[in-house]
Amino acid sequence: MPARHPLPPFTKETAIQKIRLAEDAWNSRDSEKVSLAYTIDSTWRNRAAFPKGRIEIQSFLAEKWSREHQYRLIKELWAFTNNRIAVRFAYEWQGSDGAWCRSFGNENWEFDANGLMQTRFASINDLRIAENERKFLWPQGPRPADHPELSDLGL
Repeated sequence: MPARHPLPPFTKETAIQKIRLAEDAWNSRDSEKVSLAYTIDSTWRNRAAFPKGRIEIQSFLAEKWSREHQYRLIKELWAFTNNRIAVRFAYEWQGSDGAWCRSFGNENWEFDANGLMQTRFASINDLRIAENERKFLWPQGPRPADHPELSDLGL
């Protein structure tokens, strides 16, 4: 299995780099590409779903992004240790009914020696917002480098 840099043990700088790489991948909404960042037998808890392994993760993400349109995500470092990173995040999306939501959450990540995520625990809450309350307005895809972080946005 090829290594996915940066590798543990993490420094503050490499943890932030790992988070931004994950954010950019998730903003691509390419479930196959995103699934490659996880070990073959990776375990997840995402709300009340418990996908296990890349195939289930890829399927989970494809289903998620078929429901969550106009998806835009920002992730931010909360804490890190040797091979673990804690992340807080928010993302905005539009449902099939046209309503907008902002989802807030925290993730705990654990990586193997090759830099692949072997465990992911996510706790997420959704808040309906009006379209004029949106804060993530960049074109679909990766967040521009000069776009404010969550803390800068007061989120």
